Amino acid sequence: MARVELPPFECSYRGSLLAGVDEVGRGPLIGAVVTAAVILHPDRPIAGLADSKKLTEKKRNALYDEIMAKAEAWCIGRCEAHEVDTLNIYQATMVAMKRAVEGLDVEPEYVLVDGNRCPNWRWPSEPVVKGDSRVEAISAASILAKVTRDREMEVLERTYPGFGLAKHKGYPTPVHLEALNRLGATPEHRRSFRPVREAIDAVGLWQSPRTTERVGTEDLSFPTDLFENSD
Repeated sequence: MARVELPPFECSYRGSLLAGVDEVGRGPLIGAVVTAAVILHPDRPIAGLADSKKLTEKKRNALYDEIMAKAEAWCIGRCEAHEVDTLNIYQATMVAMKRAVEGLDVEPEYVLVDGNRCPNWRWPSEPVVKGDSRVEAISAASILAKVTRDREMEVLERTYPGFGLAKHKGYPTPVHLEALNRLGATPEHRRSFRPVREAIDAVGLWQSPRTTERVGTEDLSFPTDLFENSD
């Protein structure tokens, strides 16, 4: 089935303080949902802005630096895994978007949000379906959010080796699911997501190689059962 190309987006707001907002990380099993808000500067154009998913990693990284250097204002918002578990992923995404707009150094007069709905907030706004490919400010936000989260997954891969996070970015790929069910869930996994709950029930929580090494009791200055059954 051929994809339907949406027409160029026409915004009723004509001023320069327009913020674009996008998110990344609703589907992964681990880590924060990350959002970004960007107000582009009308006199500092940025060539090549597009949906971050359609850009190469090299191009995204170059645009990431250019956006931060040229934008009128930008801010990253987020909700951590434990907040996702408490709020649910939809509400956590709305909160993260609100945090991104609230953190802008320049107050926007109008906000465009990628998707089909906006958070309940004080700014005049409207959602834009496929906005990351139709509105430059949303494209810029999608790039900042994706590069930020991808880099965080690379850090988590070094902290929790064996899950392949740097490659699949925390999404429920066969590689991730196999590792989760073999190694257990890390503290950064979203426990409210079914594959994580099932892994915890079956395997338990991830254990650092340091803590699983056999330690002689003569080297301990405390009873060996002091930390048994603790997370």
